Amino acid sequence: MVFINTVTGIVDSNKLGCTLIHEHMRVRSEAVVAQFPHLYDEDKEFIKAVEQVKRVKELGVKTICDPTVMELGRDIRFIERVALESDMQIIAATGIYSYHYIPPHFQNRSIDYMADLFIRDIEVGVQNTSIKAGFLKCAADKQGITPDVEKVNRAVARAHLRTGVPIMTHSHPASGTGLMQLEILKEEGVNTKQVLIGHTGDTNNLEYILKVLESGAFIGMDRYGLTSECTTEDRNAIVIELTKLGFSNRMFLSQDYCCSLDWYPEHTPGMMFPKWTMSFVLEEVIPKLKKHGVTNEQIEDMLNHNARRWFEGS
Repeated sequence: MVFINTVTGIVDSNKLGCTLIHEHMRVRSEAVVAQFPHLYDEDKEFIKAVEQVKRVKELGVKTICDPTVMELGRDIRFIERVALESDMQIIAATGIYSYHYIPPHFQNRSIDYMADLFIRDIEVGVQNTSIKAGFLKCAADKQGITPDVEKVNRAVARAHLRTGVPIMTHSHPASGTGLMQLEILKEEGVNTKQVLIGHTGDTNNLEYILKVLESGAFIGMDRYGLTSECTTEDRNAIVIELTKLGFSNRMFLSQDYCCSLDWYPEHTPGMMFPKWTMSFVLEEVIPKLKKHGVTNEQIEDMLNHNARRWFEGS
């Protein structure tokens, strides 16, 4: 058992219950929000987030991990408001989300300087509050491991070693960046049992997925409802095959759902991905997996026990 920071207080790892490992209360472009705040409707965004969270709570979810960090518009007070209004355990992250570039402020300072800021979020509080982050987040997409991306990944590793909180990544399977991230994290001395390579389910390349699993890391089958990289049917087929191979204890099911997302004109994600909601896995995916032989015990692994294992490093 370990103790975990949620945005509303500390919980022990045995109390996580059914967990959605990768969902966003809100994603916004930080520079646009700062410069053109009139474009945003805080109340509308809050209502949408609460609606989604309350829906999954009705379906049995007890905990949500929200990996919204710098460059995704993290607003810790907003996440706290949603948690309080919905009575949901929400665990926030620290780190930086970047595919290639970080601001000159960080380019011109050391990896350890960046790591110290992540550690402060975990041990003191985020954005001058007493609300503490519970896990670390870094990214690497199709641009590969640029010098800036490498810096963030190494800083996350060092913050992990000093705090013990687990690491979640954003990866791009088609470019193999999950394996690249693992190499960096291992070079820094990270225990891969506390690493979750996010978005591994964006491919049906079983050989690649098995290489990630062989490292000891968890994998995120965490973009259900998004079909541009992989169809729901392909996602299901890979999950079913991996459960047959005995990997239900290393997989997470989630949606990477964004209750509000300003990257596209309003309503675009809904038109492109009509099934993309925070409840899609629970309402539609789980019944289909069970019809194809995935057992209740394996579902419990993916939605319940693995969150505890990830936080505990077991």
